[in-house]
Amino acid sequence: MARDTTTGAVLENMVLPSLTKGGYIFNSQVNIGDRIGGGRHFADVVATKGDDTIIISLKWQQVSGTAEQKVPFEVISLIASLKDGHANKAYLVLGGAGWKLRDFYTGNGLDKYINGIEAVNIVTLEEFIAVANAGSL
Repeated sequence: MARDTTTGAVLENMVLPSLTKGGYIFNSQVNIGDRIGGGRHFADVVATKGDDTIIISLKWQQVSGTAEQKVPFEVISLIASLKDGHANKAYLVLGGAGWKLRDFYTGNGLDKYINGIEAVNIVTLEEFIAVANAGSL
């Protein structure tokens, strides 16, 4: 059975209106260099407002699956992108009801395992929309 890969686009379409309302200018699927270990790193969204450039990575977990296991690597990739000067802020947005570890990730559970993680804001979809709507990323 083929995997449904359209959920990322649905999540993106939920986030973009909040960025518009918050006064951000943004582009989707932006090449921000190479990932650690090789391969191009495409950010789901890169938003700008004033002096801030913000990388936004979107992960959707509708049912239990592999997105959860990808979170630590995504955090490390975002930290590397920030260190390389591609942006000055980063958000990892977790959407969907299928997360077993959402509270762990959003509650700073990775802090003791990944150096520099304080530079990445790991939030729920609802938290992100509220902050983006307010123009306060």
